[in-house]
Amino acid sequence: MTDQTKPNAKTREAERAAADAEHGAPQVPTPEEERAAESNTVSPGVSENYQEMTERGANQEGEGRI
Repeated sequence: MTDQTKPNAKTREAERAAADAEHGAPQVPTPEEERAAESNTVSPGVSENYQEMTERGANQEGEGRI
């Protein structure tokens, strides 16, 4: 990108308003959605796999380690 522009007052005002705006979840789940989420079940192997992957990540060594 070779064209550089200087933001005008209107642009800076819009950026300031966006920065000051409340950030968060766009909507709160409905009671029906909350009940549906609570009724979900996990397959038996999923929690074991999750635990294994967590331990692998914690004990990772070498290239690619965060």
